[in-house]
Amino acid sequence: MLAETFKSFLAIAIELTILFVVISFLINLLQSYIPYEKVEKHLGGKNKIFAAFFALIFAFVTPFCSCSTIPVVVNMLKKKMPFSIVMIFLFASPVLDPTIITIMGVILGWKVTVMYTVITAIFSVVIGFTLAALGFEKSVKNVVMKGYEESNKKFDWKAAWQETMQLMKSVYPYLLIGAAIGAVIHGLVPTKWIAGTFGSGNWWLIPLAAVIGIPLYIRLSSMIPISQVLIAKGMALGPVMALMISSAGASLPEVILLKSIFKKELVITFVLSVMTMSTVSGFIFYLI
Repeated sequence: MLAETFKSFLAIAIELTILFVVISFLINLLQSYIPYEKVEKHLGGKNKIFAAFFALIFAFVTPFCSCSTIPVVVNMLKKKMPFSIVMIFLFASPVLDPTIITIMGVILGWKVTVMYTVITAIFSVVIGFTLAALGFEKSVKNVVMKGYEESNKKFDWKAAWQETMQLMKSVYPYLLIGAAIGAVIHGLVPTKWIAGTFGSGNWWLIPLAAVIGIPLYIRLSSMIPISQVLIAKGMALGPVMALMISSAGASLPEVILLKSIFKKELVITFVLSVMTMSTVSGFIFYLI
């Protein structure tokens, strides 16, 4: 059983490593053609729908986890960008990582991945505009945070490879952790137990997964291999996606950072919004 678990870990780890290196390298090359200055100009434009679309694009091409998104949010607020657009980016950036979404497509299937991308994008926009309409902009503190610098550097092949290796240092350990957990589930946890406990039509598993995901701080890169094994073992897709979205969208370290730039009422609303997004998304996957 232990030998089977180790073989499963090697198989998952090798597959994820190849996918991660190849996809990250290609995306880093493509990022050299993205006109960031024009994107930021559109983010602050008068057409809010158009600006929301560019906020999603900006979130997609900035592969940050929930914590590293915060300095960029501060920079956007300092530039007096519309509050609704900043909130759209805050919600969308951690869950719309281009590398991880591509890996998700290969591992979990493109139908699931397209649904995930569309649902999280729509929710990010709706939540961003809703928070602005409810007047939460007044809950932003006047702070200055270091840690974000703009760059006009154009990637070449060498620079793209260096960037890929740098990304490997920060993200790859989480991929291996996810692969290890997935291998343990695959080798040691009985399929019948997972299918019987989490594969049933119990609706309450979805909000439970959404609540559990936030304090766990499982990065999206770790959740992909875990989700693959859980689904293969018979776990329902709804709770898996709810756990994936909530763990990627918010975390305890991020909430602590948010308290330095947002007042308490906005921090609480942010956490509740992530839980709502993950719960409703889970039910959508559950029904479909």
